[in-house]
Formats: sequence, C-alpha cells, structure tokens
Amino acid sequence: MPRKKRPEGTRRPNGASSIYFGEDGKWHGRVTVGIRDDGKPDRRHVKRKTEGEVIDAVRELEKQRDSGEVRKPGRSQTVEQWLTHWVENIAAPTVRLTTMVGYRASVYKHLIPSVGAHRLDKLQPEHLEAAYVKIMREKGLKPATVHLAHRTVRAALNEAVRRRHLTRNPAQIAKPPRVPDEEIVPFSREEARKLITAAGELRNGARFIVALSLGLRRGEALGLKWSDVTITWKHGCERGAPCRRKLRAEECPTRRGVGTMAIRRSIQQLNWQHGCSPDDHCGHEHGAYCPKRYGGGLVVGEVKSSAGRRVIGIPQPVIEALEAHRTQQEEERHAAADMWEEGGWAFATPIGRPTHPTPDNRAWKALLRLADVRNARLHDARHTAATVLLELKVPLPAVMELMGWSNAAVAKRYMHVNTELATAVADQVGAHMWAVPDDDGEEDDDGPAGALVPA
Repeated sequence: MPRKKRPEGTRRPNGASSIYFGEDGKWHGRVTVGIRDDGKPDRRHVKRKTEGEVIDAVRELEKQRDSGEVRKPGRSQTVEQWLTHWVENIAAPTVRLTTMVGYRASVYKHLIPSVGAHRLDKLQPEHLEAAYVKIMREKGLKPATVHLAHRTVRAALNEAVRRRHLTRNPAQIAKPPRVPDEEIVPFSREEARKLITAAGELRNGARFIVALSLGLRRGEALGLKWSDVTITWKHGCERGAPCRRKLRAEECPTRRGVGTMAIRRSIQQLNWQHGCSPDDHCGHEHGAYCPKRYGGGLVVGEVKSSAGRRVIGIPQPVIEALEAHRTQQEEERHAAADMWEEGGWAFATPIGRPTHPTPDNRAWKALLRLADVRNARLHDARHTAATVLLELKVPLPAVMELMGWSNAAVAKRYMHVNTELATAVADQVGAHMWAVPDDDGEEDDDGPAGALVPA
C-alpha cells in the first residue's frame, strides 16, 4: 500500500524522526536523540536497503533515546583503542599493582589479539565466546586464565557503558568457560599439629605457624614487621613467689604473654614484563629472562582491602614461637655483620631483606615433606585457620574482623565443615534425638551410642 503524502502546506514537528527514499536507491532515517555539546541538535542518520529495515533502525534509536541509553556522537572506537585507554588511564591509577599485572596480561596478550580489531559498538557476545575458545585451543591456557580475561573485558566494557560509548555490555551476556571447582580440604587437627611441630625445625618456621593459627595471607605475613608485633609479658608464678621479687616478667620461667599483631601492609611479587619490541623479540617466553625486562620484583603496598587493615590477638604458643624466631634472627644479624640490611622485617632473608614469595613457597613444600603431611597449597593454611574459628563457634562478625574480610559471603568459601566437625555435630544430634529419660523423667544426654531407632 503506497504511503500517504502529508497535506499540502504542513510539516512534521521539530525534532520528529523522518524516513525517506534517497537518490542513491537506499532508505534513510534521521532521529533527533538530544543536544550536542555545541548546543546544536544531535540528529543521527541510519541507512538501509528496505523501508522496513530503516523503520526498525529508527525505532531502535528512538527507544535508546527515550531510555537514555543512546551512545555518544562520533565515530566509535575500536576495541583495541578502548581497552588500551581503559587499562592505562582508567584502571592503572585506581587499582593495586598486582591487579594491574593481571589486567595488562589479559588486555595485551589475549583480548587485543583476539577481538581488538572490532568496532566497539559492533562487538557481540559471540565474538567474545569465539575468542575464549580460540585462546584456550591455540595457547593451551587453563579455563581460569580465560575467565580472568573475561572479567577484565567485562570491567572495561562496563566503564564504556557508563560513559555512553556503548548502550549495553556484550561481556555481560557472553558465557565464559566453566572453571572446575577446586576441592579444598583444610588440614585436620592432627595434620596442623604435625606441621607446627616441624615448623620449629625450619628457618623462618614461625611464619608458617602464624599462617596456620592466625590465617594471614601470604603477602600479609611476608610484609609483617617487628614494629607491628606488641607483646606484654606477665609473671606466670603465684603472687609472693621469689621470682616476682628477683626477676622481671620477661625473665620469669613461667611467664605468659599478651600480644597483638597489626596487619598494615602486604608484599607482592610482580611479574617481569618484556622490554623488547614485538618486532625484535628476545626469544624468551617469560619476561623474567628478557634483557630489557621492567616492572617486576617485590612491591610493598597496602593490604588487599580496607578490612585487611586490622589488629588481631596472638595466642600464647604463637608468642613463644615468635620470640624464639626473633632470637634466631638476632644471631643471623650478627653473622651477616655489614651485609645486613635493616628493614625490621619479621620474616627476613639471612641478610635482612624481605622474603620473596617463590622461596617462601619452596620452604612451605619442604615443611610438608618434613612433617610427612599431604601436599597442599600454602593458602590452604588460611582455610584451616578459618575452619578452626568455625569449630570454636566464633561469631561471624568477629571472624570477619580476624580474617580481614569485608564480605560475609567470603566466609562460605573458607570455613569448611570437615570430618571432625561433621562427626561432632552428628554426636550432638544423636545425643539430643535419642536421649534416654532417667529415673526422674528427665532426658539423659548420654543416650545409647549407635542407637538407630528411639527407644
């Protein structure tokens, strides 16, 4: 049915959308979506082969205009241009250095080579999903690495949507590869005791006692200084004993300590970056071996979050382990003489420098072998400490304060119902449900063990 012409002498209202057939044989549509920075109308143009297609395009623009989601005027950037601007100018000044290492690796190694040539406003979820599969297939990367790239591009495109360079984030729709759930089994009480006993035979062994009992993150433990540890000694002998008159509390054979530990900083290892150009590659796969490497090494920075800055109490056995470790470190200081670099680090190298995470991890593996305990990650010690707090029925707010968590949901990942706790709960349920009344008609909590049916 032919379109009706507007009555002679009338015109469409100012700002109304228009559709017309052009001399180039294409259908055109123009939609006013707002006002430009110079005060002139922001009128967008679309061109399609058929009238129906241009009507749909005009309606989509009008919908975006009415919802306030229309992108900024001007030619859209490429994905490479936006990711480069985002990672260097938006993310870099606002996130931790260790986070930037992951961001830059995802952007420059994976995302730009895979989807960087696409126009930003034309990027589709299917483009990202195909890139994820290609990265895993050609580079042989694990799903966790690809999942990090997905989280990176999602964060970058969220910022593009917020700045109206995009109307929607395709990474919110794209499905990343599934990361297999990693089964984490905290150390049992017996395993933890074996590790603590064996730690006394290792240099810096107190560092692992702290990890198992207090649950410090690796960076927090390596970033600990003696100035962060406060210990007040008290006499352990009875009042009026000769020891109290002759010796100070620190010299009392039965002394007891009351200590706190302030978590203020964290030491992180930054990966080395290649300093050579892509055209003149040095031939080494890892940046650590590049002659022009840059940006790597140890970095002393803030703890992971504001909740990570905390003060925690130190149990008496840990105080004793720290004091023994301090004595051993004093001997190393005298042996090193002029080579000692005073930094006040609680767990230092033999010449006083902060301990690198790599040899620290090797020492942990040596401790597992020495204690004849199954192989496990050092971070599993933090899971063990959190699970102990669960067994002790410590209230969740106190657990979050001690562990340095700002989100209660994190507790679910760290506090595990292990075999010991499950058995204890089962015993309590059995004692409650199958309790046998005594002679006074009251229930005896020590009911028959192993009874399957109530009497």
